[in-house]
Amino acid sequence: MKVVVTTPAGHVGSRVVQLLVQAGVRPTLLTRHPDRLDPATTARADVVQADLADAATVVRVTQDADALFWVSPSAQDPDADPVAWYARLGANAARAVTENQIARTVFLSSIGAEMRSGAGEIDGLALAEQQFDATGASVLHLRCGYFFTNLGLDSIRAGVLRAPMAVDYALPWVDPRDIGEVAAVRLLSTGWSGRQVQAVHGPEDLTLAQAAQIISDATGYPVHAETMSQEALRESLRAEGLGDRQVEGMAGMSAVLRDDFIAEDERSIVTTTPTTLAAWAHAYLRPALAGPEQ
Repeated sequence: MKVVVTTPAGHVGSRVVQLLVQAGVRPTLLTRHPDRLDPATTARADVVQADLADAATVVRVTQDADALFWVSPSAQDPDADPVAWYARLGANAARAVTENQIARTVFLSSIGAEMRSGAGEIDGLALAEQQFDATGASVLHLRCGYFFTNLGLDSIRAGVLRAPMAVDYALPWVDPRDIGEVAAVRLLSTGWSGRQVQAVHGPEDLTLAQAAQIISDATGYPVHAETMSQEALRESLRAEGLGDRQVEGMAGMSAVLRDDFIAEDERSIVTTTPTTLAAWAHAYLRPALAGPEQ
Protein backbone atom coordinates (compact mmCIF):
# COMPACT_ATOMS: atom_id res chain seq x y z
CA MET A 1 0.00 0.00 0.00
CA LYS A 2 1.34 3.40 -0.96
CA VAL A 3 0.09 6.13 1.37
CA VAL A 4 1.07 9.75 0.72
CA VAL A 5 1.09 12.16 3.66
CA THR A 6 1.32 15.93 3.47
CA THR A 7 2.60 18.16 6.32
CA PRO A 8 4.24 15.13 8.01
CA ALA A 9 5.94 17.25 10.68
CA GLY A 10 2.70 18.85 11.86
CA HIS A 11 0.76 18.05 15.03
CA VAL A 12 -1.65 15.83 13.08
CA GLY A 13 0.60 14.62 10.27
CA SER A 14 3.37 13.41 12.57
CA ARG A 15 0.92 11.15 14.40
CA VAL A 16 -0.42 9.82 11.09
CA VAL A 17 3.13 8.97 10.00
CA GLN A 18 3.97 7.23 13.26
CA LEU A 19 0.90 5.01 13.10
CA LEU A 20 1.40 4.14 9.43
CA VAL A 21 4.98 3.09 10.17
CA GLN A 22 3.83 1.01 13.14
CA ALA A 23 1.26 -0.64 10.85
CA GLY A 24 4.04 -1.77 8.53
CA VAL A 25 3.52 0.86 5.83
CA ARG A 26 6.40 2.85 4.38
CA PRO A 27 4.64 6.19 3.73
CA THR A 28 5.62 8.80 1.18
CA LEU A 29 6.02 12.15 2.91
CA LEU A 30 5.55 15.42 1.04
CA THR A 31 7.15 18.38 2.77
CA ARG A 32 8.65 21.75 2.03
CA HIS A 33 11.14 21.25 4.85
CA PRO A 34 12.63 17.74 5.02
CA ASP A 35 15.06 18.93 7.70
CA ARG A 36 12.14 19.23 10.15
CA LEU A 37 11.61 15.47 10.15
CA ASP A 38 13.50 13.38 12.68
CA PRO A 39 15.96 10.75 11.38
CA ALA A 40 13.95 7.89 12.87
CA THR A 41 11.03 8.94 10.67
CA THR A 42 12.99 9.50 7.48
CA ALA A 43 14.64 6.07 7.82
CA ARG A 44 11.23 4.42 7.54
CA ALA A 45 9.63 6.63 4.90
CA ASP A 46 10.19 8.00 1.43
CA VAL A 47 10.65 11.75 1.80
CA VAL A 48 9.95 14.05 -1.12
CA GLN A 49 10.60 17.78 -0.97
CA ALA A 50 7.54 19.28 -2.61
CA ASP A 51 5.64 22.55 -2.87
CA LEU A 52 1.92 21.75 -2.66
CA ALA A 53 1.15 24.95 -4.57
CA ASP A 54 2.83 23.43 -7.66
CA ALA A 55 0.13 21.35 -9.36
CA ALA A 56 2.50 19.46 -11.66
CA THR A 57 4.69 18.46 -8.72
CA VAL A 58 1.71 17.25 -6.68
CA VAL A 59 0.50 15.11 -9.56
CA ARG A 60 3.96 13.66 -10.15
CA VAL A 61 4.75 12.73 -6.56
CA THR A 62 1.36 11.10 -5.93
CA GLN A 63 1.58 8.67 -8.83
CA ASP A 64 0.62 5.11 -7.86
CA ALA A 65 -0.76 6.26 -4.50
CA ASP A 66 -3.47 4.10 -2.96
CA ALA A 67 -4.39 6.66 -0.32
CA LEU A 68 -3.71 10.35 0.33
CA PHE A 69 -3.76 12.35 3.54
CA TRP A 70 -4.15 15.96 2.49
CA VAL A 71 -3.57 18.94 4.76
CA SER A 72 -3.50 22.41 3.23
CA PRO A 73 -0.71 24.34 4.98
CA SER A 74 -1.10 28.05 5.62
CA ALA A 75 0.30 30.42 3.03
CA GLN A 76 3.81 31.67 3.78
CA ASP A 77 3.02 35.04 2.21
CA PRO A 78 1.48 37.23 4.96
CA ASP A 79 -0.42 39.20 2.30
CA ALA A 80 -1.97 36.15 0.62
CA ASP A 81 -5.73 35.67 0.41
CA PRO A 82 -6.20 32.54 2.57
CA VAL A 83 -9.46 31.51 0.90
CA ALA A 84 -7.93 31.66 -2.57
CA TRP A 85 -4.81 29.90 -1.28
CA TYR A 86 -6.72 26.95 0.17
CA ALA A 87 -8.83 26.73 -2.98
CA ARG A 88 -5.66 26.61 -5.09
CA LEU A 89 -4.19 23.79 -3.01
CA GLY A 90 -7.49 21.95 -3.08
CA ALA A 91 -7.57 22.18 -6.87
CA ASN A 92 -4.05 20.73 -7.07
CA ALA A 93 -4.98 17.83 -4.81
CA ALA A 94 -8.19 17.15 -6.71
CA ARG A 95 -6.26 17.07 -9.98
CA ALA A 96 -3.83 14.55 -8.51
CA VAL A 97 -6.69 12.38 -7.23
CA THR A 98 -8.30 12.40 -10.68
CA GLU A 99 -5.21 11.89 -12.84
CA ASN A 100 -3.67 9.26 -10.58
CA GLN A 101 -6.97 7.57 -9.69
CA ILE A 102 -6.20 7.68 -5.97
CA ALA A 103 -8.70 5.37 -4.32
CA ARG A 104 -9.05 7.07 -0.92
CA THR A 105 -8.36 10.59 0.32
CA VAL A 106 -8.63 11.85 3.89
CA PHE A 107 -8.84 15.64 3.97
CA LEU A 108 -8.21 17.69 7.11
CA SER A 109 -11.05 20.19 7.10
CA SER A 110 -12.70 22.09 9.96
CA ILE A 111 -16.00 22.58 11.70
CA GLY A 112 -17.61 25.50 9.92
CA ALA A 113 -16.83 24.19 6.44
CA GLU A 114 -20.48 23.13 6.23
CA MET A 115 -21.40 26.84 6.19
CA ARG A 116 -19.72 27.08 2.74
CA SER A 117 -19.32 30.86 3.17
CA GLY A 118 -19.09 33.43 5.94
CA ALA A 119 -16.49 31.64 8.08
CA GLY A 120 -13.31 33.47 7.07
CA GLU A 121 -10.46 31.30 5.88
CA ILE A 122 -12.51 28.17 6.62
CA ASP A 123 -14.36 29.09 3.41
CA GLY A 124 -11.21 28.00 1.57
CA LEU A 125 -11.41 24.57 3.18
CA ALA A 126 -15.06 24.40 2.14
CA LEU A 127 -14.04 25.08 -1.45
CA ALA A 128 -11.42 22.34 -1.20
CA GLU A 129 -14.09 19.93 0.07
CA GLN A 130 -16.17 20.70 -3.01
CA GLN A 131 -13.17 20.22 -5.30
CA PHE A 132 -12.51 16.77 -3.82
CA ASP A 133 -16.21 15.92 -4.11
CA ALA A 134 -16.20 16.85 -7.80
CA THR A 135 -13.58 14.15 -8.53
CA GLY A 136 -16.09 11.40 -7.83
CA ALA A 137 -13.40 9.52 -5.90
CA SER A 138 -13.77 8.34 -2.31
CA VAL A 139 -13.00 11.13 0.13
CA LEU A 140 -13.42 11.62 3.86
CA HIS A 141 -13.63 15.18 5.17
CA LEU A 142 -12.50 15.41 8.80
CA ARG A 143 -14.21 18.43 10.35
CA CYS A 144 -12.23 19.07 13.51
CA GLY A 145 -12.86 21.10 16.63
CA TYR A 146 -10.60 23.59 18.43
CA PHE A 147 -7.04 22.26 18.68
CA PHE A 148 -5.48 22.04 22.14
CA THR A 149 -2.25 23.19 20.49
CA ASN A 150 -3.81 26.60 19.75
CA LEU A 151 -3.18 27.45 23.40
CA GLY A 152 -0.27 29.86 23.77
CA LEU A 153 2.35 29.51 26.49
CA ASP A 154 2.90 33.27 26.76
CA SER A 155 -0.80 33.87 27.35
CA ILE A 156 -0.97 31.19 30.02
CA ARG A 157 2.13 32.55 31.74
CA ALA A 158 0.35 35.91 31.77
CA GLY A 159 -2.60 34.24 33.48
CA VAL A 160 -5.22 34.77 30.80
CA LEU A 161 -6.97 32.65 28.17
CA ARG A 162 -8.34 34.93 25.46
CA ALA A 163 -10.44 34.05 22.43
CA PRO A 164 -13.01 35.88 20.27
CA MET A 165 -15.99 34.16 21.89
CA ALA A 166 -18.13 34.44 24.99
CA VAL A 167 -16.53 32.79 28.01
CA ASP A 168 -19.63 30.63 28.49
CA TYR A 169 -19.83 29.40 24.88
CA ALA A 170 -19.13 25.66 24.63
CA LEU A 171 -17.40 24.10 21.64
CA PRO A 172 -15.49 20.88 20.87
CA TRP A 173 -11.81 20.88 21.98
CA VAL A 174 -9.58 18.18 20.52
CA ASP A 175 -6.03 16.84 20.72
CA PRO A 176 -4.46 16.90 17.22
CA ARG A 177 -2.86 13.51 17.93
CA ASP A 178 -6.34 12.03 18.23
CA ILE A 179 -7.21 13.51 14.83
CA GLY A 180 -4.12 11.80 13.46
CA GLU A 181 -5.32 8.47 14.84
CA VAL A 182 -8.71 8.82 13.14
CA ALA A 183 -6.99 9.76 9.88
CA ALA A 184 -4.55 6.86 10.01
CA VAL A 185 -7.27 4.29 10.64
CA ARG A 186 -9.28 5.53 7.67
CA LEU A 187 -6.22 5.64 5.39
CA LEU A 188 -5.42 2.03 6.23
CA SER A 189 -8.98 0.81 5.88
CA THR A 190 -10.20 -0.29 2.45
CA GLY A 191 -13.76 -0.91 3.62
CA TRP A 192 -15.26 2.49 2.86
CA SER A 193 -16.07 4.42 -0.27
CA GLY A 194 -17.89 7.47 -1.56
CA ARG A 195 -18.04 10.95 -0.05
CA GLN A 196 -18.06 10.95 3.73
CA VAL A 197 -17.86 13.56 6.48
CA GLN A 198 -16.69 12.76 9.99
CA ALA A 199 -16.38 15.30 12.75
CA VAL A 200 -13.59 14.96 15.32
CA HIS A 201 -14.95 16.51 18.49
CA GLY A 202 -12.56 15.48 21.25
CA PRO A 203 -13.97 14.04 24.48
CA GLU A 204 -16.29 16.92 25.43
CA ASP A 205 -17.48 20.42 24.63
CA LEU A 206 -15.89 23.06 26.87
CA THR A 207 -16.48 26.73 27.51
CA LEU A 208 -13.53 29.10 27.61
CA ALA A 209 -14.08 29.47 31.36
CA GLN A 210 -14.00 25.70 31.86
CA ALA A 211 -10.85 25.39 29.76
CA ALA A 212 -9.15 28.09 31.85
CA GLN A 213 -9.99 26.24 35.06
CA ILE A 214 -8.75 22.92 33.67
CA ILE A 215 -5.47 24.51 32.59
CA SER A 216 -5.07 26.17 35.99
CA ASP A 217 -5.57 22.88 37.81
CA ALA A 218 -3.27 20.91 35.49
CA THR A 219 -0.38 23.37 35.33
CA GLY A 220 -0.51 25.21 38.63
CA TYR A 221 -0.72 28.53 36.76
CA PRO A 222 -3.85 30.50 37.73
CA VAL A 223 -5.57 31.32 34.43
CA HIS A 224 -8.81 33.22 33.85
CA ALA A 225 -10.91 33.45 30.70
CA GLU A 226 -11.48 36.65 28.74
CA THR A 227 -13.45 37.43 25.61
CA MET A 228 -11.23 39.09 23.00
CA SER A 229 -12.96 41.74 20.93
CA GLN A 230 -12.79 41.55 17.17
CA GLU A 231 -10.75 44.73 17.04
CA ALA A 232 -8.30 43.44 19.65
CA LEU A 233 -7.96 40.24 17.64
CA ARG A 234 -7.24 42.18 14.47
CA GLU A 235 -4.68 44.37 16.22
CA SER A 236 -2.94 41.28 17.61
CA LEU A 237 -2.78 39.64 14.18
CA ARG A 238 -1.45 42.81 12.55
CA ALA A 239 1.22 43.00 15.25
CA GLU A 240 2.33 39.52 14.15
CA GLY A 241 2.93 40.90 10.65
CA LEU A 242 -0.14 39.53 8.86
CA GLY A 243 -1.65 41.47 5.98
CA ASP A 244 -5.27 42.61 5.78
CA ARG A 245 -6.58 39.56 3.92
CA GLN A 246 -4.93 37.16 6.36
CA VAL A 247 -6.26 39.18 9.30
CA GLU A 248 -9.80 39.17 7.95
CA GLY A 249 -9.56 35.48 7.12
CA MET A 250 -8.64 34.60 10.68
CA ALA A 251 -11.09 37.04 12.24
CA GLY A 252 -13.86 35.60 10.09
CA MET A 253 -13.40 32.17 11.67
CA SER A 254 -15.12 33.50 14.80
CA ALA A 255 -18.39 32.80 12.94
CA VAL A 256 -18.17 29.26 14.33
CA LEU A 257 -17.65 30.58 17.88
CA ARG A 258 -21.20 31.88 18.35
CA ASP A 259 -24.41 30.39 19.69
CA ASP A 260 -26.08 30.69 16.28
CA PHE A 261 -23.59 28.24 14.74
CA ILE A 262 -24.79 24.65 14.82
CA ALA A 263 -22.38 22.01 13.57
CA GLU A 264 -23.71 19.68 10.90
CA ASP A 265 -22.39 16.61 12.74
CA GLU A 266 -23.70 15.90 16.22
CA ARG A 267 -21.47 14.43 18.88
CA SER A 268 -21.56 10.64 18.83
CA ILE A 269 -19.35 7.62 19.49
CA VAL A 270 -17.92 8.15 16.00
CA THR A 271 -16.92 11.79 16.55
CA THR A 272 -15.73 11.53 20.16
CA THR A 273 -12.01 11.01 20.79
CA PRO A 274 -10.40 10.13 24.14
CA THR A 275 -7.72 12.63 25.17
CA THR A 276 -8.98 15.19 27.67
CA LEU A 277 -7.71 18.74 27.92
CA ALA A 278 -6.63 18.00 31.50
CA ALA A 279 -4.49 15.04 30.43
CA TRP A 280 -2.97 16.96 27.52
CA ALA A 281 -2.25 20.05 29.65
CA HIS A 282 -0.56 17.94 32.31
CA ALA A 283 1.53 16.06 29.74
CA TYR A 284 2.53 18.97 27.49
CA LEU A 285 1.71 22.38 28.97
CA ARG A 286 2.95 21.69 32.49
CA PRO A 287 6.51 20.67 31.50
CA ALA A 288 6.68 23.42 28.85
CA LEU A 289 5.71 26.06 31.39
CA ALA A 290 8.25 24.69 33.86
CA GLY A 291 11.04 25.13 31.30
CA PRO A 292 13.86 27.70 31.23
CA GLU A 293 11.51 30.55 30.21
CA GLN A 294 9.62 30.35 33.52
